[in-house]
Amino acid sequence: MIETPPLVDQYCQGVLRTELGLGTFEGQLVRSAGPAAAGTTFFDTQTGFAVRRWCPPLLGLEPHCAPARYLARRRELGVTETGRLLLRGAGVGVHLVDTGVPGDLTTPKELARAGDAEAFELVRLEPLAEQVADTSGTVAVFLANLAGAVHHAAAGAVAFTCGADARYPAALAHAPEPPGPGEVRGAAGRWLAGRAKGGAVRDPVLLRHLLWSAVATGLPIQLHTGAGEPGQRPEHADPALLTGFVRATAGLGAPLVLLGGYPHHRAAARLAEAFPHVYADLGPLLARTGAGAASVLAELLELAPFGKLLYSSGGRQLPELHAVGALVFREALGRVLSGWVGDGAWSWRDADRVAAMIAAGNARRVYRLDERA
Repeated sequence: MIETPPLVDQYCQGVLRTELGLGTFEGQLVRSAGPAAAGTTFFDTQTGFAVRRWCPPLLGLEPHCAPARYLARRRELGVTETGRLLLRGAGVGVHLVDTGVPGDLTTPKELARAGDAEAFELVRLEPLAEQVADTSGTVAVFLANLAGAVHHAAAGAVAFTCGADARYPAALAHAPEPPGPGEVRGAAGRWLAGRAKGGAVRDPVLLRHLLWSAVATGLPIQLHTGAGEPGQRPEHADPALLTGFVRATAGLGAPLVLLGGYPHHRAAARLAEAFPHVYADLGPLLARTGAGAASVLAELLELAPFGKLLYSSGGRQLPELHAVGALVFREALGRVLSGWVGDGAWSWRDADRVAAMIAAGNARRVYRLDERA
């Protein structure tokens, strides 16, 4: 049996503080632009089946119980106790939490308390720029304040992260280098002039400027790749689009972590294999593929050096997604590595050592977590 230490969940979000009905709950299971097909629900997905397999026992129910019964038990326990049981059942020791997500979500401290774990902040770049813009009247003031905000954020965060869509890969595919000062001033001026309060950063020049500002701090930078928001064209989020940016940042001291990647996870693994400062994330692809997770994980392990793979749940909104991410990961990793041991290709000692690296050790090294203890 493969043993792992408490996991380091290197990317997740807070969980909702509010109770959810059946329809609202199932709508959080997958990212979709609309409802499930007529006569079905989003429980009829690999994620939905994984939730029904792994989460009911943590709440005192039998595996695979009906969704209505599970939701009734959830309401009986209440949001706080449900979250506590699910998060502690996940066996996570450290959460790295994206705090730039809108909604009534728990803070890193609240997530840590519920899960009896540690938690550290990931600073999302776009909301940081938007907050600065709200208090900056001119382009010059905005750019000066933005530089100060990035520097200040780097002092408290473990890493920077960016929005979960295709904007960054697409922006960097054609122009991976830092934009010039004139380009940045022009882009900032256009954005500020046309921006209603709360308007998102979408200009590719500003996105590149944000990323390169983060690179200068030396902190790890998480880049979302793979399938993201509903309606996004998958080919626009292929990690291979980041190859030019990866080359341009080599040797500058900032590790790059490719989040997600599925269905282009092999490309992410290949970049992690080829470049010393690039790491690949296992992420929510394991929960999304559910019963097929071991096969997907084996594909990543075919290419990426084992010291370059990091666990994350990608958990958002629902504590169930945090728990399922962790439990499916352990089951899939155990199945793959045990198979290799059984075939005589690996020893149990090596299997346990690699499992510990992927589960926690690699993330502790990349994010320098032991220095923050």
